[in-house]
Amino acid sequence: MLSVLLASSALLVPPASSRPQLLRVGTAQMASGAAGVQQVDGVRIGPPPDLPSLLLNNRIVYVGLPLVPSVTELVVAQLLYLNYETKEKPVYMYINSVGTGPGLGFETEAFAIADTMNYVGPDIETICVGTAFGTAAMLLANGKKGKRACLPNASIMLSQPKSQARGQASDIKLKAVEVLKTRNAINRLLAQTTGQSFEKVALDSSRTKYLEPDEALAYGIVDRVLRSESDLPQKPSFLAAL
Repeated sequence: MLSVLLASSALLVPPASSRPQLLRVGTAQMASGAAGVQQVDGVRIGPPPDLPSLLLNNRIVYVGLPLVPSVTELVVAQLLYLNYETKEKPVYMYINSVGTGPGLGFETEAFAIADTMNYVGPDIETICVGTAFGTAAMLLANGKKGKRACLPNASIMLSQPKSQARGQASDIKLKAVEVLKTRNAINRLLAQTTGQSFEKVALDSSRTKYLEPDEALAYGIVDRVLRSESDLPQKPSFLAAL
């Protein structure tokens, strides 16, 4: 019986002479897959390009989601990378975000990005391409003065942080104090970057205040409205290489 089992198992194992050949075939297939993009008769063949990497290669950072921890981690990492790559060239931050709020993310996520923007050496040119609400508007205004812009149909909104604290009365009180500190920090940053007084920013953000692009320009959140292609801060160069 044992001899029968050994004979049958031998049929399942390839001969020793063929095993290296199988290994070589597998390696060749892996090398072919690792080769990535290829050109055949001038036609690009391969996987689609990694769009975030192409944007980063052109020093473009896109904030297109609410400011949750995963978004903050990526944006801060990109800013640090571009800072150590070179401090001489500007960074272009495109913003289309509803910021932070209950169920979205803590305001400290926006503070982390704003502090990193101020920490790195390159100028940060901010462009609102759709929405900049709450703390996202704070990031928009935090760009390099003279280099902050928005598109003609962008929507910008000022608001104060909100809390949905639950639990014991002492915990709710502590959270309320923290929310007030956060509100003052946001208003102070907006006052510094827009040139408005702290009192005016606090009054305007005490209730939801929507601003049209020209109103945001007059308020000091942006420095110009991009109304034509010639107004764009940079035309990405990677499209020509595809």
